[in-house]
Amino acid sequence: MGPSGFGGRPILGRSRLSGGRGRLKAGCGQNCPPHKTKLSCLEIAASPPKRAAPCERAFGAALDLARLIAVATTIAAGVPAFAQELPAWPDTYVARLQALALVETLNAEVLASRSATLTLEGWCRDHQLAKDPAIAAEVVRDVTKGSTAEQRQRLQVTSEAEVKYRRVRLRCGNRVLSEADNWYVPDRLTPDMNRLLDTTGTPFGKVVQPLEPYRQTFAARLLWRPLPDGWERSSIAAATATAGTLTIPDALFEHRAVLYTREHKPFAEVDEVYGRQLLAFPAPR
Repeated sequence: MGPSGFGGRPILGRSRLSGGRGRLKAGCGQNCPPHKTKLSCLEIAASPPKRAAPCERAFGAALDLARLIAVATTIAAGVPAFAQELPAWPDTYVARLQALALVETLNAEVLASRSATLTLEGWCRDHQLAKDPAIAAEVVRDVTKGSTAEQRQRLQVTSEAEVKYRRVRLRCGNRVLSEADNWYVPDRLTPDMNRLLDTTGTPFGKVVQPLEPYRQTFAARLLWRPLPDGWERSSIAAATATAGTLTIPDALFEHRAVLYTREHKPFAEVDEVYGRQLLAFPAPR
């Protein structure tokens, strides 16, 4: 695909002759060779001179530069926005202990909160994961999961009732902090809430805030333990790996919860997996 401005559109103006010297009206930025008639730079370049005219060389250089810019833009556009490396954490006993403390701290904060979205927003701001700490939801449109009988029982709906599904990646800047599966009962939300969920990437927790929701977690598990079982009974040397860079896995912990309105009516169930980008800051010193 050619860069803007090429592909049939004339980009060089016609030259004006004055006193036997060619002068460009606009375009290549070079003086064209003397000529008795008014010719554009393109027309001069099309003739087979023994030596390339300055305007022809300028046009070729501009075309080459435009091609390079187009290729660079294409490559940059193909890089996923969330493909960011974490700052390297040292693989030491202290660093693993710090990682464990941080993961457990956020785990407890989410469990105690009314909104995981607001908790993540505070974490993003406190740890400076992005210039703008606002959490944005990237809706994954090509995934569908039906609700199970157990989920409908927890949501207190019949087998005929409508239960919608929404999968999102919650981002802080370009960093994906968590991925969530969400099953919700649209009849228990307002029309405006349903519109926002259907047409925008607004996080679920922000959309339903007017309901003054609270969460009841029925399953929580750590997916990564930086220190092995029994580390507190072992020597420091036995509890740590060899020195190097600490490998942090993609998934850190998972929560499954039911969301209730202020009238204690269940309206949604979530399955959230929190990821490694939560630790995308230098290890404490």
